[in-house]
Amino acid sequence: MSSAEVPIVEGDVDFVVPAAGKPLTTHYWVYGDLKSGKIPLVGLHGGPGIPRAYMTVLSDITKAHGTPLILYDQVGNGLSTHLPEKKGDTDFWTVQLFLDELDTVLKHLGVQDSFDLYGHSWGGMLAMAYAVRQPKGLRKLILASGIAKMQDWIDATAHLRSTLPQEVQDTLSKHEAAGTVDSKEFQEAEKAYYDRFVCRIESKEMGESFLQLVQDPTVYFTMLGPNEFTIVGPLKDFDLVSELHKISVPTLLTSGRWDGAQDNVVAPMWKHIPKSKWVHFAESSHLPQLEERERYMDVLGQFLTAL
Repeated sequence: MSSAEVPIVEGDVDFVVPAAGKPLTTHYWVYGDLKSGKIPLVGLHGGPGIPRAYMTVLSDITKAHGTPLILYDQVGNGLSTHLPEKKGDTDFWTVQLFLDELDTVLKHLGVQDSFDLYGHSWGGMLAMAYAVRQPKGLRKLILASGIAKMQDWIDATAHLRSTLPQEVQDTLSKHEAAGTVDSKEFQEAEKAYYDRFVCRIESKEMGESFLQLVQDPTVYFTMLGPNEFTIVGPLKDFDLVSELHKISVPTLLTSGRWDGAQDNVVAPMWKHIPKSKWVHFAESSHLPQLEERERYMDVLGQFLTAL
């Protein structure tokens, strides 16, 4: 099945959040046929605040196996309702908000009784927080470069940063100390980190997602912080390690050799999720689904189709 042959339906679902002070909608896409009898895969993008464009490669699974794929832009991002007026409002931007949104999308599309769930990075954190509740319809879980404890990610980021060329490290430190992280020089040094440890290839899809983040960083800034190295938002205290044993479904863990999700980040999930399998991608960083796309989709397809 070529990409041109995969039917795509998109739409909006009303997401009722009284605290928003205005009507909200979540924009979604369905690849393939939800009436095919095959269990759909629901994808949760990362960031928080990096919308769905880079996740569209998961439609390779639809082409190869006929698996319906559901993607959506989380509220505050992409084609869903934006709330720049809520920037900095940590009472509004919570994990629970996005769990409620996931439930809303599942019910709207009528798949809440049988679905697989894929979460990348922050999306993996969200998927984990959902899975520990043992929702009855969840069949399989994929945590792609997921993070069970944010402090582990912070430690890994510090380690990876220390491997950058010294002049790049010095530039980052200089601007952090001066409070000039909006400068072009800092952003160029930050890009040196991204090119090594986020995505090691040129990707049009990733470029589109990053552009949307830059256009409205409300969610990222509020929940995480101003940049990759300064995590000061409420997610800095995210820690689900003690609850991972509650995830009862088969779980696939994926990560890359140069990933911010280094082994210290992924190991607690592998240790504490009872039915977990961990696949490591030796040529990748944080986006093996883009960097080693063919192998990644083979691994994902085998996991989803196994009985």
